Amino acid sequence: MEHQISEQGNVVIASFEGDVDIHTSPDARKVLLDCVGRKSPVLVDLSQVSYIDSSGIASLVEALQTARKGGSDLALVAVSDAALRVLQLARLDKVFSIYDTVEAGLEGIG
Repeated sequence: MEHQISEQGNVVIASFEGDVDIHTSPDARKVLLDCVGRKSPVLVDLSQVSYIDSSGIASLVEALQTARKGGSDLALVAVSDAALRVLQLARLDKVFSIYDTVEAGLEGIG
C-alpha cells in the first residue's frame, strides 16, 4: 500500500493505492488519524485500492468517528469497484458519504 496526502483549500485529501489489509491497515490507520487530527474535512480517495479487508474498513470507520467527534467530517471519493463491494456488503455505503470524483467530494464536503 502506498499513500499520498494533499490539500485543496481547507480539505485534506488522502489517496491510497494497492491493498489495504491486515498487513497495511496499521499504516493506513495512522495516516487517516493524522489527517483527521488536522481538524479539516478529509476526503479519502480509494480509486487505486485493489483490495480492502475488514481491518482496512475498521481504519476508515475509526477515522470517520474521530473526525465527527472533532467537529469535522470524512468522505470517500472515487471508490474502486473492489472497495465499493466490501463497503456495500458491510452496509457502510449508507454510513459514509461517497462521491464519484474528488471534485464532487470537494463541493460536497468543503
